[in-house]
Amino acid sequence: MEGKALSKKLVAVPVYNEEPSVEKVLNAIVEYAGSAEILVIDDGSTDRSRQILYQFDGIHLIRHPQNYGYGQSLIDAFAYASAHGYEAVVTIDCDEQHEPQQIPEFFAKLAEGWDIVSGSRYLEDVEPVGTVPRDRLKINRLITAKINELTAYNLTDSFCGMKAYRTAAIQKLNLTEPGYAFPLQVWLQAFKAGLTVTELPVPLVYMDHFERSFGGSLDDPQKRLRYYWQVIEEETKDWN
Repeated sequence: MEGKALSKKLVAVPVYNEEPSVEKVLNAIVEYAGSAEILVIDDGSTDRSRQILYQFDGIHLIRHPQNYGYGQSLIDAFAYASAHGYEAVVTIDCDEQHEPQQIPEFFAKLAEGWDIVSGSRYLEDVEPVGTVPRDRLKINRLITAKINELTAYNLTDSFCGMKAYRTAAIQKLNLTEPGYAFPLQVWLQAFKAGLTVTELPVPLVYMDHFERSFGGSLDDPQKRLRYYWQVIEEETKDWN
């Protein structure tokens, strides 16, 4: 695949009530971002995350007045990248599940010519750090299998939040899903748009001291799974 150097890069970091980790993770992102600029999307945090973010000079910041959702944070990040001429975006979560030192690796892989480079916790057989919730693993496998059936991308992890995107490629999509099913809309629209996708291995990390919650009814695995199926059905209803 023919590549191209990326001259203007952005690291996008969605944040929502991540007081225990936000300072540590952002310090690491600053260290490893290199020439890339950093955009934090504070999705209506009600803990001290907002105050901690004020300590960081030189980062760009979008503040939501209330919690709009994980997907909406990334939609806003892509809009920011498009409006300000960034060629590439790496997204990384702020809860210590991802390794900031991998940021250059994601940009480098994207520069090979891929449209989307997606982190995978299951591409290689690695020992997990922390306890992996069984319901999350089961749902990930079910949904990933369905996405592969529909797209032939042969993904191993459809939900990992650490990804790299070519901005020009993302501009071909109409992303509207504000919640946690956002990655599913990305995969399905990317396939229809003919975007190229590859995966990079990332560690399988679930920090046990973090409270894991999707919020509201989505903490019920069955309701969460139904929500994912609904988004897939809606996105593919007009497919031939």
